[in-house]
Amino acid sequence: MPAVPHDRSPVRPPRRLALAGALIVALPLLAPGPATAAAPPRTGTDPRWTATGYGGAVATVDPDASRTAIEVLRKGGNAADAAVAAAATLGVTEPYVAALGGGGFFAYYDARTRRVHTIDGRETAPARMNERSFVDPATGRAIPFDQAVTSGLSVGVPGTVAQWEQVLDRFGSKKLSTLLRPAIRIAERGFVVDQEFHDQTAVNADRFADIAPTRDLFLPGGKPPEVGTTFRNPDLARTYRELAERGPDWFYRGSLAREIVRTVKNPPVVPGASRNVRPGLMETGDLARYTAPMRRPTRVTYRGLEVYGMAPPSSGGSTVGEALNILENFRLSEDDPVQAMHHYLEASRLAYADRGRYVGDPDHVDVPLSGLLSKGFARERACLIDPDRAATSPVPPGSPDGDYRACEPAGGATGELTHEGPQTTHLVVADKWGNVVAYNITIEQFGGSGLTVPGRGFLLNNELTDFTLQPPAPGAAPDPNLPGPGKRPRSSMAPTLVLRDGKPWLAVGTPGGSTIITTVLQILVNRIDLDMDLPAALAAPRATQRNTPQTLAEPAFLERYEAALEAMGHDLAPFPGPPAGQIGAATGLEFLRPGLVQAVAEPVRRHGGSALVVRPVR
Repeated sequence: MPAVPHDRSPVRPPRRLALAGALIVALPLLAPGPATAAAPPRTGTDPRWTATGYGGAVATVDPDASRTAIEVLRKGGNAADAAVAAAATLGVTEPYVAALGGGGFFAYYDARTRRVHTIDGRETAPARMNERSFVDPATGRAIPFDQAVTSGLSVGVPGTVAQWEQVLDRFGSKKLSTLLRPAIRIAERGFVVDQEFHDQTAVNADRFADIAPTRDLFLPGGKPPEVGTTFRNPDLARTYRELAERGPDWFYRGSLAREIVRTVKNPPVVPGASRNVRPGLMETGDLARYTAPMRRPTRVTYRGLEVYGMAPPSSGGSTVGEALNILENFRLSEDDPVQAMHHYLEASRLAYADRGRYVGDPDHVDVPLSGLLSKGFARERACLIDPDRAATSPVPPGSPDGDYRACEPAGGATGELTHEGPQTTHLVVADKWGNVVAYNITIEQFGGSGLTVPGRGFLLNNELTDFTLQPPAPGAAPDPNLPGPGKRPRSSMAPTLVLRDGKPWLAVGTPGGSTIITTVLQILVNRIDLDMDLPAALAAPRATQRNTPQTLAEPAFLERYEAALEAMGHDLAPFPGPPAGQIGAATGLEFLRPGLVQAVAEPVRRHGGSALVVRPVR
């Protein structure tokens, strides 16, 4: 049994606070490998990946979305308003990851009340769904994953519109109709196709070609739009305009609800296509019953900081929080980055074992959240980390039962790592009043289910493939993430807010499916423990350990750490993607001092993002 970890030393605050709005100066440790070389800018302009200034800030994956948010802030809107407007714009310019047909998780710091709130916009399963809905009766096994993705069966009741309504009712200062105007303008006039949009279309071209309205919209002339051309979506502009006029009830109880159900139950497959596109189980009543509830956020303390995240049905807040609690039992230092990465990977391994065993929709299963986030449970789990040797996955989950002893052996069956697509997006916004948003939006895979609602210009999600598609064998441990009527599939989305001395300090998040948790965790370790500034913490090469036999990593991480970590027993391999060799596409912001905010987007991953502030520091 490994020794009990040492008590942690007093926490020193991070030393380096980057005050310049200039781009990152790359250090040898952070230099990208061949697979993450510099890529062309996204829209023919020079995006700013780091911006510092006053009056509000935003970072997204897309310049149009970032400009929309800044426009809202400059016209007196707050962070909630700007986030909704940016998300609507992403529905135009990033339609394969963000759309009316999806959902997400929204974390908000309210400067007036000094409280963190979270809103659950996760999609729900139809009332007719059960734990065997994805099982082929002829084989007794789950249908092939690619067939599950491109199907009506995979479509959950979309949560985005209800979530926007909840956000604006609770925290907004502008009407939805006003906030949709920039997106309508871009959809009508068009945007310049960049390499990322072209690549995402090309990845989907074969299946898009089999769905008539999707083919007609996204494959003009039968092929992906060329880089540099203008892409317009008048159908989506019309849909946004009607949503602005009629309100969310039109989406959930009106004619658009009926159009969505018709698409799910009768997928508009091109005549003669050989693809087996299974119909779904959704009814209009499923949309009418949908709500986007307020959830109490997760909260842990880490080195004197407060870290808030998204509670179940997301596993983001619980798993990031548990891993931080485990890591708090060790001293991590920039002087020994190999040891820091070893402990980061081992804490992830243990936290993922507990995620798989215990986390699901709290309205349908009993999630022991307080136990998972307790310091006693973390100490018990930390005892299993050998400072000199990696564990072998899969490791079993622990017992968050309130009875914690030093170095308690783990036991029980491990949970299954479900197929979660990496094709989500994340944005951060801060306003001049000090309100802060971290917002994950998704339709799951690039292109979701592949089903476009005819004449409406948006794709439907395939979020129900985040359920465990195959029920456990008789006698096996129960799985909290099986499909069920009205149930929300487990997610890994982890919009995260960090407070220092009770005030916002960091906001961070990323796409990446089940790698979201490890990316957010690694950025926090980089910033807090390894003393990187936020641009460096976000750009640093990544690895992800999710209680799997191999740790998957980006090329630059392998170049820097592979030999030393493999000598400790880690089995490392290149992350396959897509995109190949790249993990996540994070955005973040940091309050450098009162009123002064630094917004940070990716400089390279997914061809880079966009960070802007209202009044830049010159």
